[in-house]
Amino acid sequence: MTEDVPLLELRDVSKVFGAVQALDGVSFVVPAGKVTALAGDNGAGKSVTIKTISGLWEPSGGEILWEGKPVRLHRPKDAETLGITTIYQDLALCDNLDIVQNMFLGHERLRHGLLDESAMEVAARKTLSDLHVTTVRSIRQPVASLSGGQRQSVAVAKAVMQAARLVIMDEPTAALGVAQTRMVLDLITRLSDQGTAVLLISHNLNDVFEVADHLVVLYLGRTVAQGPASEFDRQVVVDFMTTGQSSRAAAAGAEVP
Repeated sequence: MTEDVPLLELRDVSKVFGAVQALDGVSFVVPAGKVTALAGDNGAGKSVTIKTISGLWEPSGGEILWEGKPVRLHRPKDAETLGITTIYQDLALCDNLDIVQNMFLGHERLRHGLLDESAMEVAARKTLSDLHVTTVRSIRQPVASLSGGQRQSVAVAKAVMQAARLVIMDEPTAALGVAQTRMVLDLITRLSDQGTAVLLISHNLNDVFEVADHLVVLYLGRTVAQGPASEFDRQVVVDFMTTGQSSRAAAAGAEVP
């Protein structure tokens, strides 16, 4: 893949539910190995967009390209095969299982027909170490005993374990305290540093501007702005999120469709 070909691209993607037009020509790119933030107010189409990329819903129109080639994502397995992992707000972790069991859930390693607990522990420990996750007491502690930031760390480590090339994170810092938020933002930066692209959905513009390389703004199911995060400021993003336009955008250099 050449550098100028994005890892993921949406071209004029639409999604209709009965009489409701949820997405109306959404177009944006997600560069490889970078953090792209998807911003928008409630009802802007963020959730529908990520569920479409994740294979939960097929688009009604437009196309999705992976490394420059059109792909059809009929189901979540199709996205997972490409290397797309989505971490939703509920994290989809099992509280009654420990960290290792959660990280390998559905991808357990076997040896002679039995669970290879030793190999899974070694791999889980190395993955957490590579991500600098050092706050968990034991990789065998139940997920139910973890803090919000630690739970996010386990979900991200699970994605890395499955060789994800794009990790979609839906409001990962929602309801977290200052220290836990710091942990998650550092984790996002490390993912990008290791070459994994991140698509971050967040209402928190402080978080967005701290970690994002690229910024996309949706308004009422349409892409109203995108470009390098350095070309935006908070007020311009708020303008786009709340009205779909910004008189200050041209001065800031942001790309407007």
